[in-house]
Amino acid sequence: ALQTGQTWQGRLVSRKKDGTSFTEDVTLSPVRDEEGNIVSFVRVSRDITRELELEAQYFGAQKLASLGQLAGGIAHDFNNLLTAINGFAEILQLRLPPDDPNRQAVHHIYHAGQRAADLVNQLLAFSRKQIIQPKITSLNQVVQNITPMLQRLIGEDIILQTHLADDLWPVKIDPTQFEQVIMNLATNARDAMPHGGILLIETRNAVLDQAYADAHVGVDPGDYVMLAVSDTGTGMSEEVKARIFDPFFSTKEVGKGTGLGLATVYGVVKQNRGHIWVYSEPGQGTTFKLYVPRAEQPEAAAEEPAEFTPVQMPGGHETILLVEDNPEVRELVEHILRSQGYNLLQAEDGLNALLLARDYTGPIDLVITDVVMPNMSGPVMVSQLKQLKPGLKVLYMSGYTGNVLARHNVLEADTQFIGKPFSPVELTQKIRQVLDSNGS
Repeated sequence: ALQTGQTWQGRLVSRKKDGTSFTEDVTLSPVRDEEGNIVSFVRVSRDITRELELEAQYFGAQKLASLGQLAGGIAHDFNNLLTAINGFAEILQLRLPPDDPNRQAVHHIYHAGQRAADLVNQLLAFSRKQIIQPKITSLNQVVQNITPMLQRLIGEDIILQTHLADDLWPVKIDPTQFEQVIMNLATNARDAMPHGGILLIETRNAVLDQAYADAHVGVDPGDYVMLAVSDTGTGMSEEVKARIFDPFFSTKEVGKGTGLGLATVYGVVKQNRGHIWVYSEPGQGTTFKLYVPRAEQPEAAAEEPAEFTPVQMPGGHETILLVEDNPEVRELVEHILRSQGYNLLQAEDGLNALLLARDYTGPIDLVITDVVMPNMSGPVMVSQLKQLKPGLKVLYMSGYTGNVLARHNVLEADTQFIGKPFSPVELTQKIRQVLDSNGS
């Protein structure tokens, strides 16, 4: 184009005097003399390195958000399936005598179902749809609580060091979730140091200014508490770093990881309104920095409910209305409740439940209902049921979690809820707890 006298526009990767590379948009235009001959060129360039970095961050965040939405939907469907699979397997385990030749096969089914449930929980963590129980706490306390377990996890050939700030600000997080985050990061670090090394966990206060926020997509300026987990392992290439938070992405051998560990870390941090950044180079180790917003002020500690310790499979003779649109789950719960002596009424949706309750002349002590159902949601149905049956107690169940349940006001403090998949023992204990409580 230049030889024919046309203007050339393009993108170049150039180097600065210090050797660092940068990307620039360049326009080269010919300059002609009075006779029309090209005598020189005018070069106009603009450094777009930061724009490209922000663009990559934005599209990366969008990709993970889309994957999270997909994972959350899949997890809900699997929770319904696993409720039936694990539930009937546990019933068989409880009923088969110890010397029955089929007991081992049932055990394998149940164990595989539990592993599948664990994977679903990791998907929910990545998709930020877990039910969390945030409270005011210190990340120092979280680290100290889990340190003994970490030492056993990483082995004797890795040195565990902690540098915890004395004046650390409080944060509002789910401590159990963040213990899992630290465990996942420590496991990742251990695998990157097959011949030993140092695992360093640090905490400190951090003030992220507007300049930092402008350079990092999705970050608001303000006060944060930083948790850093560093190792002296093999490090990562830029290609690997670009994909480490993708679910099911793993650089480990087949069978040595699910590829959900770091995806879970990402989801938990985001669900707790935080941010995560990774710094790594091949052969230079890796550092994960997690930033969690500072809690404005401590909150009063809530009273813990009295511990409920029933027998293994408690039963009763109360009347229970079961409302569940999934036939497999409905059949499982029916089987459990009838075997434990309860009088059972059942409906496949809210409209049929209201008709059944209206025609039933006796008392209904408890309704067990799914939250999200066709035609009418569980909470809407419950509000109408309580007009027909004052004093009715309620137990919600669902494979959905997080935002979906929040929209239906199921995550309020006084709401009784059991998440799918649940075991027969968990369900019967929860039912007994609700029936024996004073609330509705």
